[in-house]
Amino acid sequence: MKSIWFKPVQVRDTARFSPNTLMETLNIEITEIGPDFLRGRMPVDKRVHQILGMLHGGASLALAETLGSLGAVLTLDETKQFCLGQEINGNHLRAVTSGYVIGTARPFHIGSTSQVWGIDIRDEQDRPVCISRITLAVRDRKA
Repeated sequence: MKSIWFKPVQVRDTARFSPNTLMETLNIEITEIGPDFLRGRMPVDKRVHQILGMLHGGASLALAETLGSLGAVLTLDETKQFCLGQEINGNHLRAVTSGYVIGTARPFHIGSTSQVWGIDIRDEQDRPVCISRITLAVRDRKA
């Protein structure tokens, strides 16, 4: 299968995106990069709990947006273009109180002015937790 990435990329290459971001705050880490997907995980602990002690839906969407946005950026020549999120949605399917949630992001559309990614978030037993979709605008950098 042909890779969708602008240039070859390894998991270690994504560490530069984390410092001083929500990714760092929530301890989201990229765990795998395939030819057409990006996978990462986030711990479910008090930082991401809602008042009933379960994973907050907004935290699931933070993971989804992180993975979809990072995936989109990695398909571009970053010296010439960047992406901005336009819309995100999520269907929350299962409560999680501890452990990790694992998200897998795959593109539905990689266009010259927009991208649409789907993110499947599962628990450690591979049960669905949240299904999300993000739309991103692709913009040119000014010279």
